[in-house]
Parts: sequence; C-alpha cells; structure tokens
Amino acid sequence: MKLHWQLLMSIGLVYTTAQKLPPCSILDVFEMNSLYKKGDIVLGGIFEISVKIISPDLSFRVKPEQWKCDGFDVAIFQRAQAMVFAIEEINRNETLLPNITLGYRLYDNCQKIPTALRAATALFAGLDDVKEEFDCYGSPPVLAIIGDPASTHSIAISRIVSLFRIPMVSYYATCSCLSNKQEFPSFFRTIPSDTFQIKAMIRILKHYKWTWVGALAGDDDYGQNAVKLFIEEVKTFGCISFTETIPKVITQSRLLQIVDRIKRSTAKVIVVLSSRVDFTPVAIEVVRQNITGRQWIASEAWATSVALATKENFACLGGTIGVAIRRGEIPGFQNFLLQVHPDVNPNTRLLVQFWETMFGCSFQGGTHGQNVSVDHLICTGYENISSTKTGYSDVSQLRGSYNIYKAVYALAHALHNLMSCESGKGPFENHTCPNITSVQPWQLFHYLKKVNFSNHLGERIMFDENGDPPAIYDIMSWQKDEHGEVRVKTVGLFDESAGAGNDLMLKEDELFWNFDFGMVPESVCSKSCRPGSRKATRKREPVCCFDCVPCADGEISSGINSIECVKCPADFWSNPSRTQCLPKEIEFLSYGDPMGITLTTVSLFGVCLSICVLVVFIIYRNTPVVKANNSELSFLLLVSLTFCFLCALCFIGQPTDLTCILRHIVFGISFVLCVSCILVKTIVVIVAFKATLPGNNMMKWFGVSQQRGTIFLFTLIQSIICIIWLSTAPPSPVKNTKYQNEKIIFECDNGSIVGFSSVLGYIGLLACTCFAIAFLSRNLPDTFNEAKFITFSMLLFCAVWISFIPAYISSPGKYTVAVEVFAILASSFGLLLAIFSPKCFIILLKPELNNKKSILGKVNPK
Repeated sequence: MKLHWQLLMSIGLVYTTAQKLPPCSILDVFEMNSLYKKGDIVLGGIFEISVKIISPDLSFRVKPEQWKCDGFDVAIFQRAQAMVFAIEEINRNETLLPNITLGYRLYDNCQKIPTALRAATALFAGLDDVKEEFDCYGSPPVLAIIGDPASTHSIAISRIVSLFRIPMVSYYATCSCLSNKQEFPSFFRTIPSDTFQIKAMIRILKHYKWTWVGALAGDDDYGQNAVKLFIEEVKTFGCISFTETIPKVITQSRLLQIVDRIKRSTAKVIVVLSSRVDFTPVAIEVVRQNITGRQWIASEAWATSVALATKENFACLGGTIGVAIRRGEIPGFQNFLLQVHPDVNPNTRLLVQFWETMFGCSFQGGTHGQNVSVDHLICTGYENISSTKTGYSDVSQLRGSYNIYKAVYALAHALHNLMSCESGKGPFENHTCPNITSVQPWQLFHYLKKVNFSNHLGERIMFDENGDPPAIYDIMSWQKDEHGEVRVKTVGLFDESAGAGNDLMLKEDELFWNFDFGMVPESVCSKSCRPGSRKATRKREPVCCFDCVPCADGEISSGINSIECVKCPADFWSNPSRTQCLPKEIEFLSYGDPMGITLTTVSLFGVCLSICVLVVFIIYRNTPVVKANNSELSFLLLVSLTFCFLCALCFIGQPTDLTCILRHIVFGISFVLCVSCILVKTIVVIVAFKATLPGNNMMKWFGVSQQRGTIFLFTLIQSIICIIWLSTAPPSPVKNTKYQNEKIIFECDNGSIVGFSSVLGYIGLLACTCFAIAFLSRNLPDTFNEAKFITFSMLLFCAVWISFIPAYISSPGKYTVAVEVFAILASSFGLLLAIFSPKCFIILLKPELNNKKSILGKVNPK
C-alpha cells in the first residue's frame, strides 16, 4: 500500500508540474467546523455535531459558496471531547506510546453525506495551502479516522479510504453490510453490527413469545439492511404484520399513512429500526392521535433518546424496550468537560461554536456559531460551565462517548505494537521497522486487526475477522421514577458470547409494562392452539394467522401449536380431550356384564328346568302319559335341550380358540339332535296313527331301531359339516374395530361364512321339515294330539331364528353375541315349554288324568 500512496502523490506531482504550479499545491480549501491539535501522529475524527446544514445555491454560473452547518448540539459535542480526552490521557501515559505525542483533527459532518465526504477527503489529503516537494512523501496527514457515526456515510467514506488501507474505526455505524471485508477491508467499529442488534431483538421477541410484530425502518442503509435481517430472522418463528419505511423527508400524507397502518394493525409489538431524527415525526403523530396499547422495541439509535423519553410521550411510548450500546464509565472525563475553555482561532472553530451555543453569546470579531441569541451577548471565555445542566456534562449514560474512548485506545495499542516491532517481523519492506516519520496507514491496519487488550473496566477490546467487536448490549426500559420523571433504565444485558440460552439476562421485576394491570402484552395473530387441536392456516394470510381445528377421533396432539394430529396406534384411541392415546376398551359379553349375568342366569335356569322335567319323566316313566309319548325320544329330547341351554354359556366370556370352536360345534350338534328328536317324534305320531287303521302294519318299519338310526343319521350329517368347517377355516378370536373405533370388540370370527351358513341352514331345513309334517298332522285324533304341540313349538322355533338373522346382522359388538344367545335360549324354552308343559301339567297337577282309561277314553268315537 505504500506504493499506492506514492503513486497517488506521483500523479499529483505530474499534474501540478504540467500546470506549472508548485508541487502538491492545494487548489481549494473546504471551510469546515474543526478542532485541531498537532502531534507526532495525527488521528482524524468525524462527528455529527450539527443537526442540519444550509446548502448553497448551485446555479452552475458562479463558484458555489461553502456549505454551512446549523443547529449545534452540545450533547453530541461531548463525543468529540471524548476523543480529545482519550488522546490527552494517552499522551500523559508513560507506558503506552512513550515519547510519541498524538494529535487530532476533528470535523463536523452536519449529518449530511456531502459534508462527511469533504471531511474525509480533508483528513487523508491534507488542508495546507502549499506543501514542499519532500512533504509529499512519508506519513499522510492522518493515520486513521474515528467515525463516521452514520452507516450511509461510513459506506461512502470507507470505499475511498479502503483503497489506501487507512483504518476507519466507527463508534456508531451498525449496518451489517460494513462487515463485508471484500468491500470494506479497512473498516472497524467499536459498536456491534446490526446483525447482533437484530439477534438481541429477536431474543427479546422469543422470550416473550411475540410472534406477530410490525416493523418501521429508516430510508437509509442502516434501516433497510437492518429490517431485511429482521424479517429473515422473524420468519423462523413468527410473522411480520407490516413493514413501513420512514422517508428522510416525510410528507404529512405519508406520515398519516404510516401511523394509520400502526393503528389498524393487530400487532401489539412494533420494532423501530431508524435514527431518532427519522422516528421523531412518527412518534409525535402517534402521541397526537393518542395511540396506546403498543409495545415499542427501540433500536440502539434511539433507545436512550432523552428527547423522546418525556412525560408528554409517556402515555404512548412508556414501557419502550430498547437495545442500547453498552454503557461505560470514563474516570476523570466529567472534570475534563467542565474545564474546557475556548481558544478563538481557525483550528478550534468547533470549540468556539460550542461555547457560543452553550451560553447564547458571541465572541468579538464575528459569530462563529449558528445558534447565537439575537441580542448578541459578548462571550468572555470565562463563563462557568459548571453552572449549566445539559447533555454535554451528563456522564451518567456514556455510550457513544465510551465507544469513541475505546476506539482511540484500540488505535493507540495498535500504534504501540507497531512502534515496538522487531526487525524482520511484520508487514515492512526490507524487514525493517518504521520510524515515527514514515509510518503508513496500511501498517497500522495490520496491527489494528490483531489488537486484543482489556480496558480499565475489564472489558475485552478486540476485533473479529469482520472488524466487529464482541456483541454486548444493554437492555433499556422507559419508565417513571419515584418523582414521576421519565427515566431510561437498564433492565438487562445481551451478551452474544455467552452462548444460546444464556445470552439474554433480564431483570423481570424491574421491567415496566404500559398495559392494563401492568401485564406483559400478548402479540400474536392467532392464539396458540392447545393440545388436542392443530393449526389450520387461513387462505391468503401469513402462517401466524390460523384457526385451531380439533383433532379427529382417534388422533391426538400433545404439544402447543401442533401442525398435524398424530393418529393413534391400532389398539389405542384418543381420550375425549384428544391429548393422549389410551388403550382401547376391549368389549365382549362377559360374565360380569349385567347382560351377561342375565343371560347366564336364564341359561342355567333352562338347564335346571330341563333336568327337572327329565327327572319327572324318569320318575313317572311307567305312567300312561309318559309311555304314550315315546319315553325314549322324550328322554333324548330333554338331554339335547339341556345341551342347548348349556351351549349358550360358551358364547359368554372372553373368546378363546377353544370356546370359539366349542360354541359353534356344541350349538350345531345340540340343536340338530334336538330337532331330529322332534322330527322323529312327529313321524312316530303319524306312523302310530296310521298303524291303528285296519290292515296297516307300518309300525314295524319304523320301530325303535329305525328311530335311533334316523336321529343318528341326521346328527352325523351335522357333525360332518362341522368337521369340514373346522378343518378348512375354523372359528378364532379376533379384535374387531369395524363397528366402534373407540372400542375393540373381542369376538369369534366364524372363519368360513359357508361353514356357518351350512350349520344354520341344516338346522333350519330340519326345523322346516318338522314343522311341515307336524302341521299336516295337527288334526289327528286327540289321543295323538302331541302333533299340535310340536307344530306350535316348531312355529316358535322358526319365528325366533328367522327374526334372528336381521337382528344378528345389525347388532354391534357384544350385542351380536347377545342376540345369538337370546335366540338359542328363546328357541330352547319354546321347545321345552310347548312340548313338555302339557304333560308335566297332567303328571304333577292332574294325576287323575294320568291313567290308561282317561287316555283311551279320548279315543272313543263320539
């Protein structure tokens, strides 16, 4: 880079020689507000001391006049004095830069980029009218520049000074774009970039679960780059309700449009990424319209603004949370500020302007300031600064001034390391260390990158690979003190180096919330979906705006704001609140169930009743009534009915492989045996009637052996059907969820529909045959009137099983089994009562009729 500097000087020499002018002649000089002191090494500084500028008439007909600054801010002048104080403190230090005196040249940029560029050009090019030829070599006018505070200014200036590797250390420019070392290689700063400021804001938003926020940004590099980063970060956890850009020159219509957008938005939290000057008109209009119920998040540019934190603004802006530059203490700085005295000469124009503005007077010989009282009081230079109370002498909130103090010391330590170098080491030609007259900016730049020391507060001063310092912010809260005065209070700290989860430290009990009951505000587009529901986004609205839809049956969501409901496993079902999967209730017709108890009781009653009838028939087996009705078939029928009642018990209880097989086998064979006995009894009645006719000898063809064989044959056919069914697709227990999703119906699967239908169909065929034969023989003489009872019993039997089919198909769960058991019991009772109750009535209650005479008497013709 020394070659670059020499090349620039050579170009100047060639140009001036061609014009026959003295070497390195300055063609014109900028008249700017400055503060200057000589030294072995001079540091430059650019500050925003005046709040506005009076621009000249650019008619292009005559040479334009100089730009003039206006609105001197004594509070900001403190920052320039911080640089002066730090340099003088270093000059008194015997260990840091011994035998070297630092000087300074400070300029006011008037908050305008043209003036800032003129100041920067004056710093690295010099202002003397004529330089001797040898002066064009050696060190440039300044080795480094502290400033500019504005990001936009710093971008423009850094593009120029970076060409010569002149270090530029800003104390207030936060644009993250300045961390790009490809574009701004020699730029450093003692204030964290907006990347970290945005991280601090995002951590605050996440801490309070504010997912629905609005954003205001200044119309400059600082605001636009910051809001771009902010939007990207918010999208990872929330949504932006609106974004508005605050123009540098704002019209009333545009101002009303911005404020109306704030008023109409449902977002309760609004982040403002702009300078105090830009935001002030918006704040004034917000207060004028009395827009309350908003939580303002302030960027470091206005988080500690005393001009905005006032009683008049407190109703609307009270409780503002701000991210502020780390506050520091500078020992002896206040005494230095109070001991300043003016020196009326061109090199101390800023000091003269400060004095005239502070005391509203002017020095003899002309006014140097722009804010002088109209009565033209004469300044003596001996006015007492201690008697004033302004932002200039207030050192309770040293933030910008502290950053300047750190910047000066960073440069001083870099210079110290540079001047203490060892030969053969460092970025020097011919491996020799420079002397004080030949130090180049690029050499200082090399050492500035490696600066690492702790200051008097124990804070580590260093720069990362992007020229950024460690990111530490104070978290501020606007609130009133015990006297009712508005104060900007430190309520926390953001330290990016502490790591995720520990970077934000807040004193929750010291925060002030300007909302009803002092509650923390809630800023969400839609309230969180509780467990048991899921988020359903609204059409054409941000993802943060959604409806909460309850999970469907069998699905759950256990977390807040679940995107989807999770389906429960097959054997589980959701609880009523849809927050947990519970094991499904297993349902079957159990012995403990009221219905199961009832059916079991009825079944056992039927068994007992059959056995009692059987016992009666055995006891009275020799009586005419029993003999007349074929006692052997009656005994077999009663036994089969007993099994019919018992088979009902197989349908009750938890299904197993054994019970599933037994219930259908016992059911099928028992009923076939029962119906076979009735069918044979019916045939015996008919044959017996026919045998009483003269010449008929049919009874010998259907004797006891034939009766037994017929019953055996009918039962054998059913047994074969059952064997085929069990060998191909036997019944087995299954968990059925077809009818009730929330329950598991534990039942027996028939295995083969054909097998089950064949068993029922065969029983039905025998029953229908029996019914038909009995119906045809119902008009036989009274002696053989058992056919009437058989007809009635078969009618009941068929009616029960015909009605069973639709009831069986339509009944869900355990009621399917209950219907089947009911059909078994009903048909069994029908057969038992219809056939045997008349006989038992005669045997037990009318014994006088239980004789051969009575029976024979019934067959006598009338």
